[in-house]
Amino acid sequence: MFESLGDRLQKVLHKARGYGKITEDNISDMVKEVRIALLEADVNYKVVKEFTNKVKEKALGEEVQSSLKPGEVFVKIVSDELTELLGGESSELNTNGNPAILMLVGLQGSGKTTTIGKLGNLLRKKYHKKPMFVACDVYRPAAIDQLKQIGKELDIPVFEKGLNNPVETSKEAINYAKENGYDYVLIDTAGRLHIDDTLMDELANIKEAVNPQEIMLVIDAMMGQDAINVITGFNEGVSLTGVILTKLDGDTRGGVALSVRHLTNVPIKFMGTSEKMDGLELFDPKRMSGRILGMGDIVSLVEKASEVIDEEEAENSLKKMQKGKYDLEDFLSQMKQIRKMGPLENLLKLIPGASKMGLNKVQIDPKQIGRIEAIILSMTKEERKNPSIIKASRKTRIAKGSGVSVMEVNRLLEQFENYKKMVKSVMNGNMKLPF
Repeated sequence: MFESLGDRLQKVLHKARGYGKITEDNISDMVKEVRIALLEADVNYKVVKEFTNKVKEKALGEEVQSSLKPGEVFVKIVSDELTELLGGESSELNTNGNPAILMLVGLQGSGKTTTIGKLGNLLRKKYHKKPMFVACDVYRPAAIDQLKQIGKELDIPVFEKGLNNPVETSKEAINYAKENGYDYVLIDTAGRLHIDDTLMDELANIKEAVNPQEIMLVIDAMMGQDAINVITGFNEGVSLTGVILTKLDGDTRGGVALSVRHLTNVPIKFMGTSEKMDGLELFDPKRMSGRILGMGDIVSLVEKASEVIDEEEAENSLKKMQKGKYDLEDFLSQMKQIRKMGPLENLLKLIPGASKMGLNKVQIDPKQIGRIEAIILSMTKEERKNPSIIKASRKTRIAKGSGVSVMEVNRLLEQFENYKKMVKSVMNGNMKLPF
């Protein structure tokens, strides 16, 4: 998401940094390029007009004129205005209530039921809550079975009453949650192919019956500008507290995310970043602005790492690196932990300056990672601890055991030695990382 927009905006900002003086002419040229980039990303034209007018007005202000580095100030103005356009501050979930109740609403095909699972998983890991799902989509074939399957996968219970009235099911579910100590209830409601009175009446009745703390609309980020009409329609019917954008890992131009808050005043609270059950992130406008403008998102990278990396193991590896005793056993362990953080190419994009180094275009074949693991696993413990003993006959045995060529074994050993030298050089302060 935002890849094309990000590339265009980063080129404009790179040009801005080269200007020793900001004039009305060069600002007009840059603002024009920003306008084209936003319109091509399918951002609402009213939003684009207001955004570019604000940027131009501030860029021609006293602060920029008196600055020693006016180009840098222009970059900051664009960054600040983009953050504001995306919502300014992140909007946390309301976890008050005993239990706290969250309704998920949306059209059919938006990924609502899957998102329920992702949200339940996140609540348990991030907020340390004890969630429960409620199956109230009684119209879509197999919707209840799908939710039960997700619940089984996550070991989160699903309250269901078959095809009974969804309003009554919701009320019974809340009573059950109170009696059994569940502190968060996620209600999966019915969707339609389009908004209609029957759908809205049912949702309004569930809302009135259980008084949820949150009513979140799940919407496909690839929907385009019609998403604004959908959000407005649901907001008028049940007063939304937030939006969850799904499929942000897909080939979407991102216009919806940049238009939602400004046009509807409904905050984006979460974004779906993959189909996996851990593929849901808190939507943070400042971080998202940084990603779009190529400034990276180190905070998200650190958060992902802290969720999967064993601190004690990481500390031991660090000490071994410092002493020059880092071996293939440590390398294999780190690779396994990094893989848990998600696709490597997505992690590289979070590094500041990723686009300048070409990291945002890197495609990593997961099969290649698997082959590296297979090669190391085909070694004896002694060989992993001391790769220097791996000579011709050992290489042949390792290649056969892992189903690769001897050339690939050689390549891995060479890359590992280079990696060790680089890490040692960085730690000794003789080399700086490129970001």
